[in-house]
Amino acid sequence: MRIVCLLGSPRPHSNSKAIAERFCKTAAEAGAVVETFALNKLQYRGCQACLACKKKLDRCALQDDLSPVLDAAAAADVLVLATPVYFGEISTQLKGFIDRTFSYLKPDYDTNPVMSRLAPGKKLVFIQSQADPDAQRHADIFPNYDYFFKWYGFSESHLILAEGLYEEGDALKREDILERADRIAKAVTGPA
Repeated sequence: MRIVCLLGSPRPHSNSKAIAERFCKTAAEAGAVVETFALNKLQYRGCQACLACKKKLDRCALQDDLSPVLDAAAAADVLVLATPVYFGEISTQLKGFIDRTFSYLKPDYDTNPVMSRLAPGKKLVFIQSQADPDAQRHADIFPNYDYFFKWYGFSESHLILAEGLYEEGDALKREDILERADRIAKAVTGPA
């Protein structure tokens, strides 16, 4: 099983990264091969709305540091997206990646019953850390993105919501969140 983990926080020691690392460690111990990308370290542009991925190419036309990330995510069995909540949304770094996944859709995706160029049956793990202790405060974020990843053929999705994390290192003090990461890692890497 191949897992690709995308770290969306600009902070090198963020809470979302700590949770993702715990998830990936547990998954690797279960036999998964894990590849991690820190998006903030890459140089890339957002989707240019050029539609080349629909008219001329079967991939994104932009060639930058995000190109191998898009390829790796397309080939993965499990995609882990880890992000803090900033101003009620995912990080800019992760949003840039997600916008570029428009290239995963077929040219006739709006009428084709099989919308995606990706192999079906992938799994999504969405790690959302937020300072707000109210778990309902940003409850709209995950369903929004889960909806689009279902277009890509992701058949299973999991949310690891980590609320009430403000200071660096807070996630490492929350055994409930780390146990949730372990539990989901074992579930996605276990027998189908």
